[in-house]
Amino acid sequence: MSGLSNIRLLVVDDNEQMRTIIGAVLIGAGIRDLRYAPDGRRALEAMREFQFDVIFVDYEMPGMHGLDFLSAVRALETETKFIPIIMLTGHADLLRLNAARDRGVTEFLAKPVTAKSILTRLNAVIYHQRPFVDSDHYFGPDRRRRQAPDYGGPFRRVSDKTAD
Repeated sequence: MSGLSNIRLLVVDDNEQMRTIIGAVLIGAGIRDLRYAPDGRRALEAMREFQFDVIFVDYEMPGMHGLDFLSAVRALETETKFIPIIMLTGHADLLRLNAARDRGVTEFLAKPVTAKSILTRLNAVIYHQRPFVDSDHYFGPDRRRRQAPDYGGPFRRVSDKTAD
């Protein structure tokens, strides 16, 4: 991963030790503009003062937890609503994964984290961006991870190629 020195990153987690761990990995990978917030409310304040390229956010925090923060960011009326958001959680069950996905999370990362997992998710949101979907009930990255060439179901997106 080259060129990370120009990435502006925000880490949002109520656990200071987790912020330190993630920060150390990111600094070691070359991130130079790194900021921290202990909860979603402070993160939204930081976003008013600084423009970030990527956000790591914890799922469970006092005050404003990660899901509400995610919804608040995706509801913004500015280009900031497109920011890649990587959600961290110590409870990576399907219910939480689906809740985060349905609110527009870009990537999901289960704790305990490793340097490799942090950098893999960062790489994914920077170098393998997915288009955003804006519908009546969802705004966020396209939830489809792959295109199956033999898909036989309905095509529901404007960008989908219809069968002839």
